[in-house]
Amino acid sequence: MDLLLRRGTAALESGDMKAAVEHLTALTDHAPDFAEGWNARATVFFHMGELGLSLEDIRHTLALNPNHFGALMGLAVIFEELGHEDEALEAYRAVEAIHPHRPELHEAMERLSKTVEGEHL
Repeated sequence: MDLLLRRGTAALESGDMKAAVEHLTALTDHAPDFAEGWNARATVFFHMGELGLSLEDIRHTLALNPNHFGALMGLAVIFEELGHEDEALEAYRAVEAIHPHRPELHEAMERLSKTVEGEHL
């Protein structure tokens, strides 16, 4: 598992998305209960602009580990990118419950809460 994850991550970092998908697909095939394999492939799909495939892998990740910080953050970013502000804010709030000290998290939540809930006086 570690070897396939390292190879997939290295391929992503070098920009070889095809190889990254191949390594990480092999990982998810051989270790379907390993949440990080699904999350890593979701990240690759996100970078490829394949948001539907990314969301599907995030779904697998969260089914295996509902508190997976990276998957929840990815979910929030994709929802926001797709214009689903309510769902994005909900996902950011789930991230906050797990990892509350992320500056970019609070910026995103503040931005979305103004859009979703309106400005408070």
